[in-house]
Order: sequence, then C-alpha cells, then structure tokens
Amino acid sequence: MSDFNYSKNYGNYSAADVVAAQNTLLRKVYLWMTAALAITGFTAFTVASNPALLQMIFGSRFVFFGLLIGELVLVVWLSAAIQRLSIVTATLMFVLYSVLNGATMSIIFLAYTASSIATTFFITAGTFGAMALVGSVTKTDLSRFGNILLMALIGLIIAMVVNIFLKNSVMDMIISGIGVLIFTGLTAYDAQKIKALTAAMEDNDETQKLAVLGALSLYLDFVNLFLYLLRFFGRRNN
Repeated sequence: MSDFNYSKNYGNYSAADVVAAQNTLLRKVYLWMTAALAITGFTAFTVASNPALLQMIFGSRFVFFGLLIGELVLVVWLSAAIQRLSIVTATLMFVLYSVLNGATMSIIFLAYTASSIATTFFITAGTFGAMALVGSVTKTDLSRFGNILLMALIGLIIAMVVNIFLKNSVMDMIISGIGVLIFTGLTAYDAQKIKALTAAMEDNDETQKLAVLGALSLYLDFVNLFLYLLRFFGRRNN
C-alpha cells in the first residue's frame, strides 16, 4: 500500500471538503471489509452444510492445498498488481479471495461448536473495533511498531511451519497467543496507515483501488485474529 503516493496540495478545496472526502473513502474501506467478511462467513457455512462440497475440498489433499496456494497467490498478486488493474477487476479479485477463504475456513464449523464460534466472532469484533479506533485517533506514529510486528509475523510463520512437524501442543498455544498480540497490533497499525493514505481529494479509480487494498489489509487482520482467538475460546465438537 505504500506504493500509492498522493499530493497534499488540494488546490481550491476547503479543509472541510478534504475531511468529508477522506471520511467517505474510509467508510468504503470498512464497508468492503465487512462485505468480504460476510461473503467468507456465508461461504464457510454453506460449504460446512454440504457433505458433497466438504468431501470435494477436504477429501482431496490436491484440492485443499490447491485452494490454500490459490489464496496465497491471489492475495500477493492483488496487492502487487492493484495499480495496473481496473477497479472492477480489483473488486472481483477481492470477492474471489473472500470466497476461497470461506471455503477453506468451513472446517471450523466441523471442529468447533456454533456457539463458541459466534462468541469468538463477537470477541474478535470488539477487539478489532477497539484497536482500529485506537489506530485512527492516536497521535503516536505507529509505523515503527508496524515494522516490528511485520518481522514478528515472519517469525510466527516460521514457528508454525516448524510446529507442523513437532506437533507440540504447548508450542501451539504459545504461537496462538503471540498471533493474537501481533494481529491486535497490526489492526491499529493498518487503521492508522489507511487513514493517512486516504487523505486524498480526488474520487477516482486510483483512490477506489486504495480503498479495496485497505479493506483487504483489515480483512486479513480480522480473519487471522479470529482464528487465533478461536484456539482459546473455541469449544470442540464431541
């Protein structure tokens, strides 16, 4: 997202106009993030309710890992190529990613009770909302913390890969706790970064694509925070 560069020279626009335009774009960011979460949730529930789809996805390692790799490739490609895409294409790719993520996340409905999933979702929403508000209103520059969190995230991914082979339950809980801390911090960092980047006056395709990319960042923060919290608050199905 740092590739987007906007001038702070707004010409004849008043400060009130600038703030109104920024608020409009921020609303779009959170609206698209919410819509993506709804698509993911609906897809996950639909797949979990359909034995044939479950068998197709989780009965074949080729299909399951193909979906995971597809998600990774899609999110990396969308982040890198968004300036070259049309706003329609960027939005459709975001929707596609939300659907793919929902398909792979459907397994949580089999592993955990519906009530604990709902409880964890509301805990995640409250935590996310509080940290997004902190990031939006704080005067403290969070960029240096963001860099530390991103490095910690790389370490977390490495630890997760190692634990796939170790299968250590204690290490798994430690990783989950660290994951909660990292994505709680990244939520505030991304919220502040998005607010700064949306300080643009022109309502054009470039700013609309910025909103899509901002929504994607916050969507990833929310989903990952939810999954890590689920390891603490989720109750296993019998």
